[in-house]
Amino acid sequence: MKHELIQTSDGSTSLYIADLQETYHSKHGALQETLHVFIHNGLQLFQQQAVSILEIGFGTGLNALVTYLKHTDLNLSIHYETVEAYPLSWEEASLMNFPSVLNTPALSPIFEQMHTCAWDEPIALSPTFSFKKRLQRFEEIDDPASFDLIYFDAFGAQVQPELWEVSIFQKMYNALKPNGYLVTYAAKGSVRRAMQACGFGVERLPGPPMKREMLRARKG
Repeated sequence: MKHELIQTSDGSTSLYIADLQETYHSKHGALQETLHVFIHNGLQLFQQQAVSILEIGFGTGLNALVTYLKHTDLNLSIHYETVEAYPLSWEEASLMNFPSVLNTPALSPIFEQMHTCAWDEPIALSPTFSFKKRLQRFEEIDDPASFDLIYFDAFGAQVQPELWEVSIFQKMYNALKPNGYLVTYAAKGSVRRAMQACGFGVERLPGPPMKREMLRARKG
């Protein structure tokens, strides 16, 4: 599939897939969406501890990069695993302007390393941040009680509805440790009901720019 570089409303870049009529991030602000959904309503639930994160959809690498940037402020030690079945090439990912928009040029080599490191092999990006990319379909995930937090950032249900069904969220529920959280930009009623059918307690939260709501789910 061909990807078209676009600039979102906050100045950060994203990619548009014409075949799917879908973008990798919100066109109303890629960086703002990541900060609001995954950092403010996910990562910031944890402070001064070790946290294991599973990301569903590595995509451009924005969520991973911002998590790397923010984890030292929160005094966290992070183990980060990200699952992607159809990865971008570094040539495509290198077009993203994330280090400059974050005003942190030192992130550029970290961003490149995230995209160019070997799949399915953990690496240490710093003494407090381990990183592993998994070349895997979401349907194949099988991690019993392994993670504290899940970033669920699959393409939207209107494009890939099979990724927002009970069978997928059951895998997410199983992958979380007790009292673990899942956060996503999505807010559809069908998504919330699929989560609840797996045993999640689900809350609606205010959404990122131009989106009324998002969802956060907790494993009891």
